[in-house]
Amino acid sequence: MNRGSSTDVFGPVFLVYQSGLVCISILHPPGDDPNHYEHASERWSPIQSVEKILISVMSMLAEPNDESPANVEAAKMWRERRAEYEAKVRADVRRMLGL
Repeated sequence: MNRGSSTDVFGPVFLVYQSGLVCISILHPPGDDPNHYEHASERWSPIQSVEKILISVMSMLAEPNDESPANVEAAKMWRERRAEYEAKVRADVRRMLGL
């Protein structure tokens, strides 16, 4: 049974690009952000712990940053039609899990 991939799910809006790459500052390459959105201290460095990365992911899920979404269409729906967004994500997750 093919249950799809994480990129088949409409959300979470601000965390996963269509390609499957994760959109979170702490995992971005080290150094200055060419778009001047993130500080170098927010980006990857060898001193980042697994705990800090997981806390960053949980924070992003709890309080999404809609100023820099991975999925612009989903972000717009999240801001303007939250109930519709939540229903779509719920349906996509159920489909992906084969429920």
